[in-house]
Amino acid sequence: MVRPLILDCDPGHDDALAILLAVADPAVDLLAVTTVAGNQTVGKCTLNARRVLSLAGVTTVPVARGADRPLVRPLRIADDVHGGTGLDGPTFTDVPSVPESPSSAQELLVDVLRNPATIVATGALTNIARLLTEAPDAAANITEIVWMGGSTDRGNIAPLAEANAYVDPEAADVVVRSGIPFTMCGLNVTHQALVTDDVLARLARIGSPLAQVCGEWMTFFASTYRELFGFESPPLHDPVAVARVIDPAIVHCVEANLVVETEGRWTAGATVVDLDGYTGRPPNALVAVGLDRDAFWDRILDAVTTLSVC
Repeated sequence: MVRPLILDCDPGHDDALAILLAVADPAVDLLAVTTVAGNQTVGKCTLNARRVLSLAGVTTVPVARGADRPLVRPLRIADDVHGGTGLDGPTFTDVPSVPESPSSAQELLVDVLRNPATIVATGALTNIARLLTEAPDAAANITEIVWMGGSTDRGNIAPLAEANAYVDPEAADVVVRSGIPFTMCGLNVTHQALVTDDVLARLARIGSPLAQVCGEWMTFFASTYRELFGFESPPLHDPVAVARVIDPAIVHCVEANLVVETEGRWTAGATVVDLDGYTGRPPNALVAVGLDRDAFWDRILDAVTTLSVC
């Protein structure tokens, strides 16, 4: 069964590949892309989403601009990772063929959610939290929220906080406590999705302009991850959440209690996952703990191949 999908994102190199996977894989039907500030400002993230869809030759998926800041905190962007454009690497001069929707992200979400759909979120959860509080009737049609964010162990922007959780922990708290089925794909699993030399070689063998751009994105992404974190190969975080929807067997999850820290002086944005039942609180989320790396990369590369011949 093909699953209707909304992608809420902040492109971002890994978000770009998540968009391509969601567009090309036959297991999902991408209905809309909404953007949120995070990896860059929301204006740049929206332009990047339009650019990725244009490169893929996709003109029927609307792109709407969402929140330009977190619910209560000042915005912190990740230009040290994704560069001044949010998609540094190849240089683009053409105006994207995909326009920005005249609707806001909230308006587009309400419209699309006239029917049930899954939301994959690969940035801060600001748009989704606002939807839950401002349009509960529409939110009732969310069948599941699958988030690339958080971690069962350490963070990547603070000792215990992953970037998407750290940017807007209040929003993440609202969404996790909403009661909507929630799946967290955190760093503990996405760090297994490394863009290694064999992946880059397979990408190069596709030989298309799209594959070349993807390779340039990954090369830039690798350079910042090497400089900032000492990674030999960068982890492709965001497509892991899309892959979970496409085929749950690719991303192994367990039930656990999940809470988001919003008040800790040193731990704001920490995702506290009770894998061992210490708290006695009932499970309220599925939490990713393992990745079938080969199946994951087959899906990614198949998506780029499919879009290269369209």
